[in-house]
Amino acid sequence: MTVMPDHWIRRMALEHGMIEPFVDRQERAGVVSYGLSSYGYDARLADEFRIFTNVESAVVDPKNFSPKSFVEKKTDVCTIPPNSFALARTIEYFRIPRDVIVICLGKSTYARCGIIVNVTPLEPEWEGHVTLEISNTTPLPARVYAKEGICQFLFLKGDSAPEVSYADRGGKYMRQTGVTLPRL
Repeated sequence: MTVMPDHWIRRMALEHGMIEPFVDRQERAGVVSYGLSSYGYDARLADEFRIFTNVESAVVDPKNFSPKSFVEKKTDVCTIPPNSFALARTIEYFRIPRDVIVICLGKSTYARCGIIVNVTPLEPEWEGHVTLEISNTTPLPARVYAKEGICQFLFLKGDSAPEVSYADRGGKYMRQTGVTLPRL
């Protein structure tokens, strides 16, 4: 497996629609950086959030997920309560090639503030907006900023394409838009 460089990411984004909208360089003036980097792509956070709360005494159950578990906000600055988390999504829509798997890592600026981003791998031939889990591991409220960088995606190209891709399996999160809740 090979980590793919900036020129490959650019070509795949511009010629094959792998990332839309695509920012061809690192934007960093006064913001948490986003855009194309040497060996990855720093995605931006959309302004849609689902912040987890215990107001309704709901239980978080992936087999029976209740919307009472969170409050919805559309905002440019999201404050995540202490020791809690929010679901959000990328601005970018991704279309992953059949011979590529994508790993997501949090940005160091947020990690140094105790804010952790978790995403499962983007599998071969998956497409959609990426739903992100943003955890505030601190005992203090923490802010994240829409329209700025939140995580970096690394593109790993396999030696050959898999026999069965995410699309072939009819994956349940295929072509998701918006913040997508757990599905069974």
